[in-house]
Amino acid sequence: MRCGRLLSRKDFIRLAGASGPGLALLGAGGCAEEGRERAAAQRSGRAGDAMNVILIILDSLRRDHVGDYGNRWILTPNLDALSAGSLRFDRAYPESLPSIPARRAIHTGLRTWPFRGWHRASRQDVGLYGWQPVPEDQTTLAEILHGAGYATLFVTDTLHQFRPGYNFHRGFDVFHFVRGQERDFYRPASLCPKGALEGVLLGGPQREHATRIMRQYLANTRGRRREEDWFAPRVFLKAMEFLRPAREAQPFFLLVDAYDPHEPWDPPDHYVRLYDEGYRGPEPQIASSGDSGWLEERQLERMRALYAAEVTMVDRWLGNFLDRAEELGLLESTLVLLLADHGHAFGEHGIAGKVPSALYPELLDIPFLLRHPEGRGAGRSAAYPASTHDVAPTILGALGLEPPSPVDGADLTPLLEGREPDRERPHLTAGYHDHAWARDEDYALIVRSDGSEPRLFDLREDPEQRRDVASERPEVARRMFEEYILADASGPLPEY
Repeated sequence: MRCGRLLSRKDFIRLAGASGPGLALLGAGGCAEEGRERAAAQRSGRAGDAMNVILIILDSLRRDHVGDYGNRWILTPNLDALSAGSLRFDRAYPESLPSIPARRAIHTGLRTWPFRGWHRASRQDVGLYGWQPVPEDQTTLAEILHGAGYATLFVTDTLHQFRPGYNFHRGFDVFHFVRGQERDFYRPASLCPKGALEGVLLGGPQREHATRIMRQYLANTRGRRREEDWFAPRVFLKAMEFLRPAREAQPFFLLVDAYDPHEPWDPPDHYVRLYDEGYRGPEPQIASSGDSGWLEERQLERMRALYAAEVTMVDRWLGNFLDRAEELGLLESTLVLLLADHGHAFGEHGIAGKVPSALYPELLDIPFLLRHPEGRGAGRSAAYPASTHDVAPTILGALGLEPPSPVDGADLTPLLEGREPDRERPHLTAGYHDHAWARDEDYALIVRSDGSEPRLFDLREDPEQRRDVASERPEVARRMFEEYILADASGPLPEY
C-alpha cells in the first residue's frame, strides 16, 4: 500500500483497524480514477508536465499530538494517512520562532536567527526579536517559482502575515486572507457580545494581553453558526476552491497556511466531546503564556482537551482538502510538504503557552512530512535533523531548480532515495527572542543570548529534559554555547 497514491481516509482507517468515537464524524474519502485520467490528459504534451507543489503550514501543532508520531488519544487519521505515504522526519525543529520568524525562514530558506537588524515595525507589532517583514533583498520561494513559470496561489488566516508592510504574499499570482483570527483588527472590539468574556477563563501572567486578544477574537467571530464558519474550515475550503483553477494552470505552487490549532481553542462542541465532558466553569481557551501555576489541574486538563479537539478539527478539514486534490487527479503529480512552525506547552515544565526561555520538546518538536508523488521514501522515517529553513531548498531540489543565491537550509530530497543531504548537521541551533537553543546527539542547551542562565539536559538519560545538569557539566554548556550558538551566529548575539 505504500505506492505513490495517497491512501484515502477510508482506506487508511480500515487498514489501521481504527475504532472508537469520532470516526463517523471524520467521514471518509475515496479516489476518483476519472479525475486523475482527465487531469493527466490535460497535462499531456504540455510544458505543465512539471511537478506541482502543495505546501501546508499548521501553526502550533505539537509532534507528539499526531497519531503517526506516537500519540494514542487524539484522532488524526488524515495526518496519519498523509504520513503513511510520506517520508516522516522524526527530528524536525524550528530554525527560529514564533510564527513570523519561522515563516520568514520557510519562505526564503534563509536563517532568521540570530535576529540581527531587528526593529519593531509598528506600535501594533509583536515586540519579539526577528518579528519583521521578509527583507526586500531576500527572494521568496513563491518569487522563484513564479519566475520558473509556476502559477502561485496562497491562502492563510495567519493574521500577522497580512499586517501592512509584511508582504508575505510576494510572488503569488493569487492570495486570499481569511480575516478575523485572534487579534486581527477585523471588526471593532466593541462588537464583542455582551457577557462573552465571562465564558472564557482569563488570568495568569499575561491576563491583560489575553483579555485584549479574546475581546477582539469574540468580536471577530460573532455570528458563527455552522462548522464551515470556523477558521480551519474556511482556510481549507478556500484552498479546495483554488485547486480547480490550479489544475488548469499546471504546474502550480499552492501554499495553505492555517493558523489553527493555535489558540484561542474554541472548536465546535462535537469535537470537544470526543475528549472531555462534564467540565463546569469558564473555558481555558487561551494560555496566558507563562507560569502555569495559575491554572488548576482540571482547568489544564480541559485546556488540553480543547487543543486536542482543535487538532482533530484541523485534521478533518485537511483530509477534505486532500480528498479534493485526489478527486481532481492532482496528487499523482504533486509534491506535498506539511509541517508546523512550533508547538505549545500545556503545563509541562510548569509552563503554559509559548515562552522564550522554555525551549523544551513541547515547543520545539514539530511534525514534518514530505510526500513525493511517485512514492519515494513513503512509509519511512528519517533521523536527519530537519528544520523550517529546509523547506524552500527541498522544494527547489525536488523540482530541479537552483535558488538565485545561496540559502542556509538543506535540500532534503536525497533522503527520499536513501542518501544523506549534502549538508552535515552534527548539531542544531535556534532562537526565540532573547534566548537560544542548541542540541546534538547527546545534549540540549537552553541559554540567554548573552550566555547566562544555561540549562543543560543529557538527552541519553533524560529525553524529556526534566533534570538540569548545567552545574554538574559547565564545560559542556560552555562548549555548546561557544562552538554551536556563537559559531552559527558568527559572533555575539544582538541585544536590543
